[in-house]
Amino acid sequence: MKMRAMVAGLSIVGLVTTACANDDEKSFKRFTAEHVFDIEYADDPQISADGKTIIYVRRSMDRLKDQVRGDLWTLNVTSGDHRPLVVGGASASSPRWSPDGEKLLYTTSTEGRPELRLLYMDNGTSASLSQFEKAPGAAVWSPDGKTIAFTMFVDAENPSFAKPPKAPEGATWSEPVRVFDDITFRFDGQGYLSEGATHIFTIPADGGSPRQITSGEIDYGEPAWLGNDTLLVTGNPNEDRDLDPIESDIFTVNLATLDMTRMTDRDGPDLSPEVSPDGERIAYIGYDDKRLSWQQAGLYVMAADGSDTKRIAKEFDRGIATIRWANDSQSVYALIEDAGDMAVIEIGLDGEVQRLITDIGGTAIGRPYAGGAYSVSDTNQPIFAYTIASPDKPADVAVAGLGAQDRTLTALNEDLLPYLDMAPLEEIKVPSSHDGLEIEAWVALPPGFKKDGSFPMIMEIHGGPFAQYGPTFAAEIQRFAAEGYVTVYANPRGSTGYGEAFAQKIDLAYPGRDYDDLMSVVDHLVAENYVSEDRLFVTGGSGGGILTAWIVGKTDRFAAAASIKPVINWMTMALAADIAAFVKRHWIRAEPWEDPDAFLDRSPIMLIENVSTPTLVMVGEEDWRTPTWEAEQFYTALKLRDVDTALIRVPGSSHFIAARPSRLIAKTDNIMGWFAKYDPGKNEQGTEEAEEPHAE
Repeated sequence: MKMRAMVAGLSIVGLVTTACANDDEKSFKRFTAEHVFDIEYADDPQISADGKTIIYVRRSMDRLKDQVRGDLWTLNVTSGDHRPLVVGGASASSPRWSPDGEKLLYTTSTEGRPELRLLYMDNGTSASLSQFEKAPGAAVWSPDGKTIAFTMFVDAENPSFAKPPKAPEGATWSEPVRVFDDITFRFDGQGYLSEGATHIFTIPADGGSPRQITSGEIDYGEPAWLGNDTLLVTGNPNEDRDLDPIESDIFTVNLATLDMTRMTDRDGPDLSPEVSPDGERIAYIGYDDKRLSWQQAGLYVMAADGSDTKRIAKEFDRGIATIRWANDSQSVYALIEDAGDMAVIEIGLDGEVQRLITDIGGTAIGRPYAGGAYSVSDTNQPIFAYTIASPDKPADVAVAGLGAQDRTLTALNEDLLPYLDMAPLEEIKVPSSHDGLEIEAWVALPPGFKKDGSFPMIMEIHGGPFAQYGPTFAAEIQRFAAEGYVTVYANPRGSTGYGEAFAQKIDLAYPGRDYDDLMSVVDHLVAENYVSEDRLFVTGGSGGGILTAWIVGKTDRFAAAASIKPVINWMTMALAADIAAFVKRHWIRAEPWEDPDAFLDRSPIMLIENVSTPTLVMVGEEDWRTPTWEAEQFYTALKLRDVDTALIRVPGSSHFIAARPSRLIAKTDNIMGWFAKYDPGKNEQGTEEAEEPHAE
């Protein structure tokens, strides 16, 4: 290579040869579409009660089946010894230790049939607990280890108004009609729903026949054991449950009599009950429903008989999730979102809050959403196992705590990612042009980046909109940066992790001033010479798709846009999406036929006459969250307005387009292909314009 470079200095031909060689080397080190299939990440790490062993789900991409699969691996906390436990065959998930640490429960399937399997840790043998017609979930051990409670869907008879005649033998008649009488009759990822409800079951830990514990038309979930003879469950038996989708209460179920007793009764969700190790208290999360588009969940504790309910750490301004009791029953651990980060905190019964572990996350592979998990030992000096987040790689397993040396135990992508030019992240904080509110954002810098004002920019906007992005690995962000785009993503007002008031700034105002927040971030990057003002692009999915459509109706500063699975018309969304009741009751808080302006004033379709930006629209063909006709309305309107557009429908895909590796690739690469078509910094063939030779 050195000799070639010396000769190259003597001729133009040599210069071209050198450039090609360098381009090949750069290409070889890029994070390409194919590398998506090489990614692995850790999920759901479960530490044993004695703190000595961690079992986690090792997720990888199955190239042949084009899906994410899971295997179970073990880690020795002291030595770091790393071994396979349940690998090959069907995907495995949800490992849960027995109370004595001698057995492991997990879910899998055999020949497509769902299973709960029990693995004996001393000799590695495993057995299915029963034959299940439907998939069991949320399995939990009783304190004595003799019984397992779980959830499972139970079919019910479909409603009907007529009995069809019997078809003649050998006849080919059409499928019988399906009658629905529930407001939620289809759901994203599930399609049109079967008649029935999710119920609680128990089964002996040594196998047998499942026993149904709850019944009726009401969905019950989140089983937790209050002793060995009583279960805690959550559900909403109220008559208006279809119109109040967030409502739930906590109930006890006596396993001898199946009598149910309501433990909570406020207007609002009460969820995730956790019984203290001494059996005297129940912790749970929830809030008083004020019918806002989003509210922050707090921590509550009540006595085991349902009395003496208290809100703990009321002034702590972060949402509470994934609660676990400390071994001494005097404090509760919880997972929180915090300004782009995720952390484990400890909340004392006196309300004192301590941050214990930060940098949790790394399990949201496509985009940099907050996503992670932790567990804690039962030892007096607690040891935490958790998924650790990083800007340049997906989740690994780490340990921390008083009883362990803090360290990362796995390196699942060390065979690949260190050898690629991964985009570094820079954090920026920008005051919003609307009111000076500080907006946090991250910038992924492409290989060879320099602040010369020449680079193209992609702004990627998160969905939710009540969610947060953070400085963690994301395949889509890395793909954009690898292809030369300065890629920025932000947490505008409405994002979680910055306190309840910050999130509620878009209540009845979405989209709205979050537009100003995002444009302020773009203004900053242009002013600081990160990017060319003529090479700006914008995209986002779901809530980000809505904002993308809103943006092109407000400004023509972007060279092109890609609106992914958007809501374009709140009226049609509120009348046909799988969360219609929530949109009407909490988001818009109006009836479409009584106050259409409440829906249309925030609908991007009403800005269509302002749009001149070439805009791609993409949606999954089985998306029931932001249904296909939302994207199609926008596409058709743009066509009628003679605006450059294209519609991409993703076959077989629900709202979560990137759930399969090939779809993640198709999503990002089609977005970049669309942007390349309208990039003034590229020639007609879509290659970079030639630069003048310069000395390095």
